[in-house]
Amino acid sequence: MKSFGILLKNELKLNIRNMNMVIFAVFMPLIVLGLLGFIYGTKPAADGTTYTFMEQSFGALCCISICAGGLMGLPLVISEYRERKILKRFQVTPVSPAKLLLVEFLIYVIYCIVSILTLFAAAMLFWKIKIHGSFLLFLGSWLLTMVSTLSIGLLVGGIAKNMKSASMIASILYFPMLIFSGATLPFEVMPVVMQKIISIFPLTQGIKLMKATFLGLPIENALFPVAIMSVVTLLCFAISVKYFKWE
Repeated sequence: MKSFGILLKNELKLNIRNMNMVIFAVFMPLIVLGLLGFIYGTKPAADGTTYTFMEQSFGALCCISICAGGLMGLPLVISEYRERKILKRFQVTPVSPAKLLLVEFLIYVIYCIVSILTLFAAAMLFWKIKIHGSFLLFLGSWLLTMVSTLSIGLLVGGIAKNMKSASMIASILYFPMLIFSGATLPFEVMPVVMQKIISIFPLTQGIKLMKATFLGLPIENALFPVAIMSVVTLLCFAISVKYFKWE
């Protein structure tokens, strides 16, 4: 446990010093929140609704940091270590692939936690948002969405041969999920055919679940998004550890 704590501390320091994830996982969601707040303020999401547009969008805003960390930051840092032969040095130490991947995973969990806390604090302070549904269900859906998305990043980083291939795979995953999962464009405004296609994204299911639990809306077939995200998480974790490449 001592070696795990030292490794986590050192890796977190290096990651923060780089500043990329501080900007994209913490500051970017706050900037988007500020823009939406400036445009919509405390306006109702629609006529007859008891919740505001900001409350309707809060779950999607939380997923910006999850998407940035899980689909860009996490796979790129692992593949960079592999390309620079840093992983080869770890190979001759007691650090196992599972331990190393868990350390990197926890770093991005920390980013996501910081992001949701700052988002919620800013949204409550300036736009008086509140949770209309169940806090525990919202927290559970956020945790499942975060873990499933970060597990995809672990998979890409664990098996990508180099940073170039990891960057290409990460981009293919990141931009469609960021744009079409509901994190930026509202899911409801998309054509029905597109809605059916992007429903296979675990992030799409996560955002729908977070939105429903935050607003207190009825959830149709709640087991479906939970099952999708759980299966993705288990498969990605198992494959990333089993087929992990030191070099």
